[in-house]
This record gives sequence, C-alpha cells and structure tokens, in this order.
Amino acid sequence: MIYIHVPFCRSFCTYCDFYSEVAARCRQAEDERRQADLFSRFAEAAAAEIKARRDEITDEVNTLYIGGGTPSVLPLSAYETLLSALKEAGHGGPYEEFTVEVNPDDIVSEGHAYVERLLELGVNRISMGVQSFDDRILKFMNRRHDVLTARKAYAILEEAGVGNISIDLIFGLPQLSDAGWRDSLKQALDISAKGSQPHHISSYQLSVEPGSALAGMVEKGLWTEASEELCMRQYDILCSTLREAGYSHYEISNFALPDFEARHNSAYWRHVPYAGFGPGAHSFRTGHVKGEDVSVRQWNKPDLKLYLEDPAGATEFEVLTDEQVVMEHIMLGLRTSEGLPEDYLREHCTGSVLDQAVHAGSLVRSSSGMMRIPEDRFFVSDGIIAGLV
Repeated sequence: MIYIHVPFCRSFCTYCDFYSEVAARCRQAEDERRQADLFSRFAEAAAAEIKARRDEITDEVNTLYIGGGTPSVLPLSAYETLLSALKEAGHGGPYEEFTVEVNPDDIVSEGHAYVERLLELGVNRISMGVQSFDDRILKFMNRRHDVLTARKAYAILEEAGVGNISIDLIFGLPQLSDAGWRDSLKQALDISAKGSQPHHISSYQLSVEPGSALAGMVEKGLWTEASEELCMRQYDILCSTLREAGYSHYEISNFALPDFEARHNSAYWRHVPYAGFGPGAHSFRTGHVKGEDVSVRQWNKPDLKLYLEDPAGATEFEVLTDEQVVMEHIMLGLRTSEGLPEDYLREHCTGSVLDQAVHAGSLVRSSSGMMRIPEDRFFVSDGIIAGLV
C-alpha cells in the first residue's frame, strides 16, 4: 500500500492546509524550463526515497495512490520516473487500484492524450476535485476551474476510457443554501455526458484549518463559519440524495456505486500499514524496537528544499503506545458503515458505556457480530467515539 505526495499546486485553495508549493503556469520559456527541472528533481528525489525505504512497502493491500497537492501538474515523464523506481523496488504493479488526483483545469489543458497515457501507465482510478457546481463558490474557494470546465474534464476522462471516476464535493458554507446544495448534488449526478453517474463521490464539510487562507479570513472577521444546524441539514440532504441515487454510504464522507468503494482509503480505515513518499507524506508501519513489535507513525518534513537535498533524511517518527494504536483503530473503524467487532470494542471500551450507546441508538449491532454507528448519527460521530475512548 503506497502513497506518493506531490507538493505542487497552480494556486492555493482558500480552505486547504495540505503542504504544497506554487507551480504556476509559466509565460516565459526560461520559467518553464526551471519549472520542468523542478518537477524532474522532485521525481528523482521521490525515486531515491522509494529505493531507500523499499523494505517498508508491504503487499497486504496492493494499491498506489498519488495525491497532493495537485498531481496533474506533473508531466508524464515524472510519473514514468516514479513507476520505474517502484518497479526496481519490487512493487511496480500492476496494482489492484491505482488512483491519481487531478484538477479539472489540468485535464482540459492537457487533453485526451495525457489521460490515455496515464491509463497506459497503469492508472485505473481518477479522483477529480470538483468541489462545487456553483461558479461563485468556486471563485470563493480560489479554484482554478469553473463548472463548465469540470464538465469538460469529466467528458475527457470518460472518452479516454477511465472506468472508475471519483469526484469531491464540499458543503457547509454559509453562502451555500439548501436549494443550492441540492442543485449541486443534482448536477454532480448528471455530470456525465454519457448519462452515467460518478462511480464514487467524496463529500466533506468545509472546515477552517490552521494555516489556511480561510483561517486568516476568520481571524480578520472577513468570514464566519456556517452554523451547526446548516451543516447537519446539508449532510442529511447529501445522505438522502445519494442513497436514493443508489450509492452505498460506506464511510462518513464517502459514497460509492456497487463495487466502487475506494480500496486504498478503505485500507486506511482498517488501520493497514502503508508507506508514504514525498515531502509532507505520512506512513504507518510495524517494526522492532529493543526486540519488541511496535507500531510506528512516520512522516516526512513538509519542506521541498530539504527533501530535494536529502529525500531519505527528511523523515521523523514516533513509536505509538498500545493505547494510541487502540484509539486510532476505534476512531478509524467506527467511521465506516461496517464498524468494528463487538468483541474488540468490549475488550477496549467500558462495557456499560457501550451498552448506553446502544440503548441511545448511537451504536447498533449487526448479525455478524459487528458494532457500528448508524448513518443518522454519522454527523455527530466524533462525539460518540470520544465518549467511547
């Protein structure tokens, strides 16, 4: 299970706090050459890190996810470098699921040939950040595309032969009315020129992340977060609309048509070890410290300059306590519609607290011995989980 973080964006979204550096479109040939050199140096650095940490890659889940940032700003040669390094490391695919995140503007700019080459390289799933079907909201978010561009990009993906497309949407903005949200969902379901629905939809409530432009706006009194009531109402609209459209709500923020659940992200929620490469990337692995099996959280410093100088030397880590591992496992597992085995929860949580949660309807039992949070309580799941751990 492999993740590669691409630390480049053409521009920064208002709400984003992921590590990235600006890689704007170049008007001068010299600037374009410098940027191409930077992309090449990043790919070579990531290739060197992959080779140095090859033993940390496991095959328990055979997936590759290239995220960011905005991976679609990279030239195809960068992908070829990364995949060549993975092949040399003994993990070159073919992958059960190979996802690349893209921006609609890049797909329209690069066209069919770019997408077709990604497919030739083994990509079999595309995740596209649409975020909204309201041009005013897209402008507020500082997205590079408009609604028409998103539709054009989706058509290019379909025409190029992508058979698994996921789109992202955001709700919970004070300027987004319930009617506007319903319209965005309707447009999302109708985005295909071929009449089919997106195979997968991820939808998140807008949050104010420290260090983001949005956080700065809040501090200056230029923007106020949406009320809890509005966010809950729009989440309910999301759940009911996609349920009626035939989607499985398999994780708090994720919905899939049958057999299109994200295998890579589902492994995260099962707490499967994974190896992350690139500046700012995180990893989770098991290892040995003083003869004992331990769980390790590892991350690369979010510093591109440092990473380019020494890609394998920009890593920090912490050994997790047994309590931390259990807490993470419960927090991740209860985000899903499957939940966790009741035996596991009773082993690590107070029995009377579990019984109270069941009595209150915050947890439900399944016939297979699992315990889960029902969909109508997903919105308040953080509070439910906090009460258990």
